[in-house]
Amino acid sequence: MPTPPLSVQLYTVREALDADFDGTIDRIASIGFERVEPYNFAANTEALASALARNGLTAPSGHAPLLSGDRDLIFEAARTLGIGTVIDPFVDPARWSTEEAIAQTAQALNEVAALGGEYGVTVGYHNHWWEVETDFGGRTGLELLAERLDPAVVLEVDTYWAAVGGQDPAELLGKLGDRVRFIHIKDGAVDRDNKSQVAVGSGRMDIPAVLAAASSVEVGVVELDDSAGDLFQALEESLRYLNGASA
Repeated sequence: MPTPPLSVQLYTVREALDADFDGTIDRIASIGFERVEPYNFAANTEALASALARNGLTAPSGHAPLLSGDRDLIFEAARTLGIGTVIDPFVDPARWSTEEAIAQTAQALNEVAALGGEYGVTVGYHNHWWEVETDFGGRTGLELLAERLDPAVVLEVDTYWAAVGGQDPAELLGKLGDRVRFIHIKDGAVDRDNKSQVAVGSGRMDIPAVLAAASSVEVGVVELDDSAGDLFQALEESLRYLNGASA
C-alpha cells in the first residue's frame, strides 16, 4: 500500500504554537515529520522561516484565506517560505447550496490562481463536509466546483470530512481524479465532534482504501482538528502507522 510523502497540518498543535512556537516546531521535527503545512503563515513569516530552516523542514503547502485576505501579502510570504501551493481552507457553507454560488466560488479561485501564477505559486481549495453533503443530480458540490476550475487550480481533499459529509472518500478521490494533489489524512468516529478524532489507524476510517485511491497525490497531510487525547502522541502514532503502511 503506497503512502505519499507525509506532512502535518500545524493547526493540529495551534495551542502549543501559541505557547511556545519554536519549541513546538522543534517537537514536530523530533517526532519524525520532514514537512509541515502552516496556516495563516503571512502573520509570522519570519519566525516560521527560521524554525523550518533550523529543523530542516519544508512546507510544500500552506493554508491561507485567499478569497478574503491580502493576496499579495500571502503570495509573498509563500514565496519566502518555499510554499509551492497555497490552499484556501474555507468557503462559507451557505455558498454551497446552489450551483450558481459554486460557480461564483470557482471563478473567484480562478482569478486568484492567475495572480498566484505571477508569484510562481499554485492555488488550491480544501473541503469540509458541507461541500459534499448536498446532491446536485448525483454530484457533490465539490465535484461541481472542480468542473468549473481552471486546470491550474488544485484540490486538497480532506478525506475525513468527506466521510462525515456522507461520501466514500476513496470513491470521491477517483471521481475528482488528478486534480487532487494533496489530501488530509485523519481518523476518528467520523462525526462532527472534533474531540472524537484520534491517531490515524485507530478510528473508523478505511485508511488503506484512501491511500490506494490517492494515486495523483503529491503530499498526504496528517491532521487532527482536535482530540480528547494528547495531540503530539496522536501525531507520533499516526506517523508510525502510515510509515508502516508503506513498508
